[in-house]
Amino acid sequence: MKPEIIRIIKNALAEDIGTGDITTGATVRATKKGRALAIAKDDFIVAGIDVFEATFKVLDKNIRIKKLIRDACPAKKGAVIAEISGSLSGILKAERVSLNLFQRMCGIATLTAKYVEAVSNSRAKILDTRKTVPGLRILDKMAVRLGGGCNHRIGLYDGILIKDNHIEAAGGITAAVKAQRKSLSGKMNIEVETTTLKEVKEALSCGVDTIMLDNMSVPAMKKAVEYVAGRALLEASGNVSLRNVAAIAATGVDFISVGELTHSVRAADISLKIRSC
Repeated sequence: MKPEIIRIIKNALAEDIGTGDITTGATVRATKKGRALAIAKDDFIVAGIDVFEATFKVLDKNIRIKKLIRDACPAKKGAVIAEISGSLSGILKAERVSLNLFQRMCGIATLTAKYVEAVSNSRAKILDTRKTVPGLRILDKMAVRLGGGCNHRIGLYDGILIKDNHIEAAGGITAAVKAQRKSLSGKMNIEVETTTLKEVKEALSCGVDTIMLDNMSVPAMKKAVEYVAGRALLEASGNVSLRNVAAIAATGVDFISVGELTHSVRAADISLKIRSC
């Protein structure tokens, strides 16, 4: 497990437990052992089962997890996803944090899979965005991959995307691209956000690698695809939903970025039930 994920888990446990679990401390003997089941309460794609396990292990290394459904696999309502055994007090202390992280990741993967399926008859790939919960980006983006989507840049440090505010501040697309190239010390793809066909033409004339078609209508995107004709990659973005994503993909764009995957996803419904003591 990556150190940054362990840090997320430790911080979340510290936030929840604080100075101690006063309810569990009073009602459950520290030496009492038992078993619990993680049960799916609706249908979803499993994502983050190893994070779920690690949460218990960080709190108590002696807790054992039997994973019954693996990442990227479907879970049907009523299915047992995992069996947890060991210290009941440890299981109860880690319960909420383990479920919070796991449920969110499953929700992201499930929604991503729906988008991927909706564009399966096209060449378009579904991308995520930076619209993630602060501090949870590594988990959010992992869940997107498990749902069959692709990660855009991880942060501001590993990809160039010249957006509208950069363009405004720099004095135009051409000026922004020139300034970006001047600052580059090595090879890195340059992407520019555009909102009109005129801006698409300017970005293409600058020789950028990828052009984002931001909040354009489907007919406008189709015109952009025809004009660019493969001379740059095209990414559709803005106001994308499951209702219109297939039509967007049919324009011939290479990528479709979807903020909904991570900024307002519905968590999967999973319960943890103690079954034997």
